[in-house]
Amino acid sequence: MICPNLLNPKIPGPQQPANPTDYERSIMSYYALYRACHTEDYDYIYKAFSPPQPITSIARPGQFKGKRIGIIGGGLAGLSSAFELRKLGYDIEIFEANRERIGGRVYTYYFDAEKKYYAEFGPMRIPVNHETVWYYINLFGLETIPWIQTDPNTFIYLHQTRVRNDPMGENVMKYIYPTYDMAGWEAETPWQALGYYGIEAPVLQAPPRVRSEIIRVLPEYSRQLLFWDSLSVRQMFQWRKLSQGAINLLSNLFPIGGEFLYNNYVDFVQEYYPVNFWYMYQIAGGMVKLPQAFYDSFRSTNPQKYYQDIPVSQLGNVNYRPGHSVKGIFYNEDNTVSISYTNNKSDSIQYASFDNIVCAVPFSVLRTFEIKPMFSSIKMQAIKEVNYGNAQKTAIYCNRRFWEEQGITGGGSYTDLPVTTIWYSSHYAKAQSPYEPGVILGSYNFNLDAVRLGNMTEEERIIKIKRDVEEVHGLPVGMLDSIVAAYKTQNWNSDPLFRGAFCYFTPEQKKLFSWPMTLPEYNGRVFFAGEHISALHRWQQGALHSGMEAANALACSQTMKCSTM
Repeated sequence: MICPNLLNPKIPGPQQPANPTDYERSIMSYYALYRACHTEDYDYIYKAFSPPQPITSIARPGQFKGKRIGIIGGGLAGLSSAFELRKLGYDIEIFEANRERIGGRVYTYYFDAEKKYYAEFGPMRIPVNHETVWYYINLFGLETIPWIQTDPNTFIYLHQTRVRNDPMGENVMKYIYPTYDMAGWEAETPWQALGYYGIEAPVLQAPPRVRSEIIRVLPEYSRQLLFWDSLSVRQMFQWRKLSQGAINLLSNLFPIGGEFLYNNYVDFVQEYYPVNFWYMYQIAGGMVKLPQAFYDSFRSTNPQKYYQDIPVSQLGNVNYRPGHSVKGIFYNEDNTVSISYTNNKSDSIQYASFDNIVCAVPFSVLRTFEIKPMFSSIKMQAIKEVNYGNAQKTAIYCNRRFWEEQGITGGGSYTDLPVTTIWYSSHYAKAQSPYEPGVILGSYNFNLDAVRLGNMTEEERIIKIKRDVEEVHGLPVGMLDSIVAAYKTQNWNSDPLFRGAFCYFTPEQKKLFSWPMTLPEYNGRVFFAGEHISALHRWQQGALHSGMEAANALACSQTMKCSTM
């Protein structure tokens, strides 16, 4: 199946304004599905990505005044849980191990005091259809600007062959395809369509109701979903009868799958089935402004502007505690729960008891907690076995924007060199001179490349990245030595507060663990949130949605209006 709309240049698309309205976003979302030949999925995707029911439809504002909630983890999942539970009057303490910054894996790094030049080490783009993210963006009044996902002037550099990334894929077909051992029909198919054939087309053979299970967490899945779930990315490519040459090519042009060829196919296609990459945005000034808005709402002397329909007297209090690292979770004889923790001032163990806990840290971190008594057998199995992928980003601050001198104003370049992808900041005003400073991600890679490049010494790594960037761009060797003025690397696997960049299931883990991971423990006293708990791993949408769902499940457990998860 090849979608005839995919590469049709005669189909005009909608404009992409700054600060889009909900209607403008819906038009862009529908158009993207039209170009991908499955508009019949629009309602399914919209429903799956929309925020869950309002928590105030489950319990009354202020109903649980005096009740105490402990939240482990101050990332987006923990922050959204706290924001919602506060509406019901709960008093909340957020225990966040990081004392330097807020936001968890949302990590905006600023190179200057004016915060003009920055890079995103965590999420850097927001699809227009991620409704839960947009719910909070609109609520907090954050400014958004378009993210440029593709630029025809960026480079594709494979097998030591450099071409520009033209939208029809003609340059790759003409100059790079001959360097790969591919079947005849593959050599006549643009790489974008070849990727569509191997990634999206397989699921489109199933009815919309069935394929929507890709972006849902359910207690049981259809036989078709279970088949997809049993395959790795490479196995799906092979099932589609793609040659090894084509698989090699696609692994470089779709690196989130190509760097995880032996991971779960469903966990890969979840990014493409809902057409995430067609229209995207960024938060002006940095993604950190989203977690900062949550934090500001907790500290505000006028919280009414954040909770307009709830009297301030009905709101609970939120205490955000940075530098407080949780070490254990315990179930007490009086049916309460406790945590043990240390703080940034002392290594001595302290304890705090709560009516309920929301655990919003990655399972890679939870694995090292003391848990007494143990959670259910399947939950403990998931905590031990669920796979986390690594990602490495190195941002380079340049004293001039050399990429703009080559006509590049955004998007990414792709290569089979260790840097894997190079991303160009698209938040600079185009009227500025390219001879002014700028920041790019000189390297954004995953899995083994992230481990290998990330574990080099700092000096070796930046030299290697500069040489790779020069090679991709066709620049003289050593040219960037006088241009790169500063740099910063984030290797998520080696960060002790995360121990991995994101959840990325291996085959059959969706069937085995996705539903049990959401279930509460300790007789409904401990709930779970995070991108790993959600149906959409690796995205802010998954973290925020799971945080809201955990808050709702907690409220449900205290009322008779609904059942627990």
